[in-house]
Amino acid sequence: MDKAEELKWLEEEMRADSNLPLSEANLVFGEGNPDTSVLFIGEAPGYHEDQQGRPFVGQAGKLLDKLIASVGWKREDVYITNIVKRRPPNNRDPFPEEIAAYAPYLKRQINIIDPKVIATLGRFSMNYFLPEAKISKDRGKAFILKDKIIFPLYHPAAALRSTSVSNELATDFAKIPIVVRDYKKITSSAKKEIGGQNPQKEEESEQTILLN
Repeated sequence: MDKAEELKWLEEEMRADSNLPLSEANLVFGEGNPDTSVLFIGEAPGYHEDQQGRPFVGQAGKLLDKLIASVGWKREDVYITNIVKRRPPNNRDPFPEEIAAYAPYLKRQINIIDPKVIATLGRFSMNYFLPEAKISKDRGKAFILKDKIIFPLYHPAAALRSTSVSNELATDFAKIPIVVRDYKKITSSAKKEIGGQNPQKEEESEQTILLN
């Protein structure tokens, strides 16, 4: 079974899971290239995403498409999803228990795709991987978590509301191809840094790499 088939099975399993919250909304599983090096993860679908069953298709999604194009890629080259796969009422923030309910499926989705870089969009997605991180301070930095690079970004919706955030998001986004290119160098450097730690703690170690 290839990655696309595995993802399809996982999606069908989610549709059949009556224990998942927000069941009144449509499932927005994710889309893109299962063999990508870069996985973009937002927090939850909005109105347009709920209507179309696709992630990031509203105004924030159009901006994300432009940012992807700005680094020479197409939307089809990457994979895009959210932590919570259904829209919370009135576009409210997802509750912790909703994030917890969808988390096992997200983990399996990540394991199937196995990207080098997880680019988080917004603070909810960032804090899922990096609970202590602050979006204003830590966006545009590379965090090594196990064998993945977590790369926090502002959410495109925030960029639509602020010119300064928009400019910072564009600057940070331009670093992503560099992070992908230097994946081995970045992760091997981090392993050397944490190599002397207790092996039991090393698995959970987190290393930050600053990018100019």
